[in-house]
Amino acid sequence: MAIPLRTLATVSLVKGGQPRMHSSLDSPGWRAYPLGVLGALNVRIPLSIEIESELPSGAGLSSSAALLCSVATATDTLLDLGLSTEELTEATIRAETEFVGAPTGGLDQTAVMQAQEGHVLGIDFANGQRSQHRLDLQALGMSLMVINTGVSHNHLEGGFGNRRDEAHEAARVLGIEHLIHGDPNDPRLTPTLKKRVRHVVTEQARVDDFTTAMSEGDTTSMGALMDASHESLRDDYEVSCPELDLAVAAAHAAGAIGARMTGGGFGGSAIALIETSSQANLVAEVQRRFAAKGSACPEVFVVRPSRGAQVVALS
Repeated sequence: MAIPLRTLATVSLVKGGQPRMHSSLDSPGWRAYPLGVLGALNVRIPLSIEIESELPSGAGLSSSAALLCSVATATDTLLDLGLSTEELTEATIRAETEFVGAPTGGLDQTAVMQAQEGHVLGIDFANGQRSQHRLDLQALGMSLMVINTGVSHNHLEGGFGNRRDEAHEAARVLGIEHLIHGDPNDPRLTPTLKKRVRHVVTEQARVDDFTTAMSEGDTTSMGALMDASHESLRDDYEVSCPELDLAVAAAHAAGAIGARMTGGGFGGSAIALIETSSQANLVAEVQRRFAAKGSACPEVFVVRPSRGAQVVALS
């Protein structure tokens, strides 16, 4: 799902000279992302690009995808390229993987480009299907809260690419295209690859079960599936970290019915599903537990399913 934190790209024509870019982002290397979009769109016209973002960088909240998709949407409109949402999605994926060189998949860009207000997006990468699912948290009496641990991650470095390589190696060993068809107990797999396959297979089942529980308004099952997902991400895929585990534990202590890390892992944020009346309890418990560890207090805030990339103004 998209969340109501905005990355605003203001794109305009430049009369002669070189492209100009300015941003409120404090992350190094951010210029590679809009340049990657222009490369993926095959745009050679000099443009002025100004970026303002409310999304914290490295927090596992798809700040890079928001940057890519905002620039792509604005550029498509400014130059009247006439590209479909699917074509823009593919361009933003290529921008990050081919031009920036980050070993990511297409999850973040697809969600940012295609999310709808009040819905969560189901994405099947095996067959390309997309499905919108209504999620009315207010009607359920629930809130979805983000706990930004402040531990920054970087897709260009660290273990993210390693996990992708392991998944590809497991698929190669098993002779399959998609790991969801794999057997985690296949003797051809190393102990590490068995864990990676087990995570993928069980996570797929959890996604299917979560979709069903969501359609039925079964928040208890939704929470239990979030918990199981975090355990698998921590133990089988091994992409959590102590701060994320602490955030999840704090959420449970405050009464959350489910919590898990989100994003690529190795830092970033956790999310918690909790009764709206217990929001303040969660904030206080997170503050208490992180202070007890001598760690900086995470940023905690409420999100809702929001509309994805869109044009907000034409000059």
